[in-house]
Amino acid sequence: MAHAHAEHGVSGRGRAVRSLPVWPWPALLTLLVTVAGIDRAQLWRDELATWSAATRSVGDLVRLTGTIDAATGPYYLVMHGWVAVVGDSVTALRLPAALAMAAVAGLTALLGQRLGDARAGLLGGLLFAVLPGTSRYGQEARPYALATFLAVLATLLLVEALRRPGWARWAGYAAAVAALGLTHLIALTLLAAHAVAVLAARRTPDRAGLPAAAVPGRPGATGYPTSTSGPAPTADPGAAGDPAGGPGTVGPWRRPLCWLLALLPAALLLTPLVLVAAGQRSRQLDWVDTARPADLPALAGGVAQSGVVGGLLVGLAALGAARSGRRALLPGCAVLLPVLLVFAAGLAVPLWVPRYLVFVVPFAALLAGAALAPVRLPAALAVVALAGLLGLPDQAALRRTHEWPRSAPVDYRAAAGVVAANQRPGDAVVYSPRESWLFLDLGLRYHLRDRRPDDVLVTRDQARRGDLWAAECDRPAQCLAGAERVWLVVAGRRADPVAAVPGAKGAALRDGFTVEQVWPHPGLTVALLTR
Repeated sequence: MAHAHAEHGVSGRGRAVRSLPVWPWPALLTLLVTVAGIDRAQLWRDELATWSAATRSVGDLVRLTGTIDAATGPYYLVMHGWVAVVGDSVTALRLPAALAMAAVAGLTALLGQRLGDARAGLLGGLLFAVLPGTSRYGQEARPYALATFLAVLATLLLVEALRRPGWARWAGYAAAVAALGLTHLIALTLLAAHAVAVLAARRTPDRAGLPAAAVPGRPGATGYPTSTSGPAPTADPGAAGDPAGGPGTVGPWRRPLCWLLALLPAALLLTPLVLVAAGQRSRQLDWVDTARPADLPALAGGVAQSGVVGGLLVGLAALGAARSGRRALLPGCAVLLPVLLVFAAGLAVPLWVPRYLVFVVPFAALLAGAALAPVRLPAALAVVALAGLLGLPDQAALRRTHEWPRSAPVDYRAAAGVVAANQRPGDAVVYSPRESWLFLDLGLRYHLRDRRPDDVLVTRDQARRGDLWAAECDRPAQCLAGAERVWLVVAGRRADPVAAVPGAKGAALRDGFTVEQVWPHPGLTVALLTR
C-alpha cells in the first residue's frame, strides 16, 4: 500500500519524465564519438585480414575457414555481404563496428532499466560511450563490437525470459546465444553468469535481483523502479505473463530446464565450429603467450584502452556492486566469471588476449552507473564527463594508429605511396617475411589495388591457397630472372634491407641486384633494387 500511495503521489509530469526511454541518449553519444575520425588510423594487420577474407568469393571464404580462422569465419561472411553492398573503404569496413557499439550503449541503458534502475542504465550507457575502448573497438573491422552487442542482447533477453517466461522470449534468447557463439566463441563464457542468474531465479526472479513483471491493471506495478536504494524488489506472485499463472506457480526447475533447452540449438550449431577452431588453435594463436598473474590487473586498462579510465571504471563498478545488493548478481557475474574462466584457461593454454574480453565492459559500466545513480544527476554527469576528459589523450592516440603497442605503428600507406610515386611498368615486388602477421603484401595491395607491381614470387595467392598468406616459388632466382627493377618491402626499419632477407630469396636478391634507394618508414622499409 505504501508503494501504491507513493506512486499516486507522483505528478503527471514526473511520471512522464520517468517513462521517457533511456536508451537513445547513450546510443546517440556513442555513435557520435565512434564515427569521429573513424578513417584517420589506417587499417592495421587484423583489419587487413578482415578485408582479405571479406573480398573473397564465398567458396574461397569457406576454404579459408577450413585452413585457419574458422572461429572468425561467420563474421567474415557477414562482412562479405556488407562489403558487396557498401564497399571496402576504411569507413565502410569499420562502420558496422561503430553501429554495433552504439547499439551496445543503448542496450546497456535498457538492461539497467530492466534490472530496476533506469538512472543506473542511463549513466552506465553514457559512461560506456566515452570510454576510449569503446571508440577503439567501435572503429575496428573485427568481430569484437558485434560480439559485445550480442552479449548484452542475450543478457537482456534472458532477463525478459526469466521475468516473463514464454516460448517466444526463450527462442529469442536462443537465437542471440547462437549468434554470439558464431561471432566470438570465447564470449560464450558469459553463459556461466547466465547460469548463476537462472539458478538464483529458479523459484522467483527477485532472488536473482530481477524486478517483478508488470501486472496489467495493478497500480504501481511498473516492474521498473528508478532507484537502487533499498533491497531488491520482491516478485509479485500473481505477476502476469507466465503461461502457468505467474512466477509463484512455476516449479523450481522450470526456468533452468527452459534455459538448457534454449542452449540446445546453439550447442548443435556451434559444436562443429568449436572442433574445427580447436584444431587450428596452434596456428591461429601462435603469437599468444600463456597468461601470467600480472596480466589480470592489467586487463581493465587493456579493454578500456586507458589505464586511468580503466581504473576509474573498476572502482566505480566495485562501488556499484557493493551498494546494489542482489541486483548486482547478473552484471557482476557477467564481468567476473568470463574474466576468471578465460584467465584460468590462459594459464594452461595460450588464450589470454585482453581484447577477447571487451564484451564484459558494458556490464562493468552498468555497475558503475549504479554507483552514480544515487548522486544528483549533474554531479553524476560530471563524473561521466571526467572519465571522458581523462580518456582524451588515448582517444587521440587510437585515431593515429590501431597497432599495439601504439609506439610501434606500421605505415602501410606511406610504403604504398613510395611505390606508387616511383614505380615503372614491368616492376616486381618482393616481401620479407611473407608468412608474417604483419601482412606486408595485404597492406600494399589494399592501398595500391591494381596499380601494384607484379608479385613475381607468388605461385598461389591467398584465395587459391585458402589461407591468409600466399605461397612462393621454391627457386626465387629463376622467378626473378625477368625483372629489371624490384621493390623490396621488409618488416622493421632497416639500413640494409637486403641483408634482412633470409634463405634463397635473400641470396637471389643479393646476387642479382644492387640497392638503388631505401625509404625507411614506421614498422617497415621499402627499397628499390636494380640489376
